[in-house]
Amino acid sequence: MEANLRSVLITAIAPIAWGATYFVTQLLLPIDAPLWGSALRALPAGLVLLLIARTRPHGIRDWGRTALLGVLNVGGFFLLLYIAAQLLPTSIASSIMAASPLVLALFAWALAGQKPTVRMFAGAVVGILGVLLLVAGAFGAIEPWGVAASAAGLVSSSLGYVLTKRWGATAAPVAASAWQLLFGGTVLLVVALVFEGAPPALDASGWLGIAYVTLVGTALANVAWFHGLEHLSAGTVGIIGLLNPVTGVLLGVLLGGESLAAAQLLGILLVLVGIVIGQQRMRRAQRMRRAGAAAAAGASAQNTSGDGVDAQRMVTSAWRSKR
Repeated sequence: MEANLRSVLITAIAPIAWGATYFVTQLLLPIDAPLWGSALRALPAGLVLLLIARTRPHGIRDWGRTALLGVLNVGGFFLLLYIAAQLLPTSIASSIMAASPLVLALFAWALAGQKPTVRMFAGAVVGILGVLLLVAGAFGAIEPWGVAASAAGLVSSSLGYVLTKRWGATAAPVAASAWQLLFGGTVLLVVALVFEGAPPALDASGWLGIAYVTLVGTALANVAWFHGLEHLSAGTVGIIGLLNPVTGVLLGVLLGGESLAAAQLLGILLVLVGIVIGQQRMRRAQRMRRAGAAAAAGASAQNTSGDGVDAQRMVTSAWRSKR
């Protein structure tokens, strides 16, 4: 249970950091160059992690998988989010992305053989209802292409996360994150050069914002997220990801002077309850696996002990026959 709780807490770093990234971006970074902002977020983060790991994928298969995951998890995902942000109110985009626990669970079932449990689905539904309450009353006009881009971003990231879990790390966890960020960041760099031209000029506060979204909102968050994908079920990781909009709302209240209605407080509570519900099944499963492993180890030790006794009896018998 302690190991599971530790993995949950480590994984939670990612959505909390991402939720804070929205606030930092609006406060410190230029809003007229989102593609450059995404590229400057991904590429330096990848380089920082690469300096720490100093390893790389091995073989053509691992390189190909890393490139594909970089496009799905970073390049394509960030690009689709940018399109959605241009066409949809934040509340609608957040509501669509709130379906990530269910989409992750379905991909994990289809591709990784992780059959979702009733508790996981219940936790996901409760958490999604919480997100809907968080953005209640803030909806605006719905643009079909924006909805399509947001849904495609949801599918892209969910597929990338499940493939990451199915294939395992194409290198050590930190190195795998580094190379995915470098591949995805390169895609974003090319798109930014084509559609936005030269990079924007940044003042001191802008560079401070870039430092946060690079080191915390991307490098640290990606490592924490992939740790969760390695140690927790995909559906559970998706439920924990609902802390993202919760963090954004709370920071808006605490630092941005925004108000928090009763419905939003209830929404935050439901998200937390959904996370707890989604964990209970996994803890029980972990206890069963540990009990099974302990029983197997005990049986193995017993067999080894029995073999030792038999061997000792054979030696004694042989010694007596010689006498």
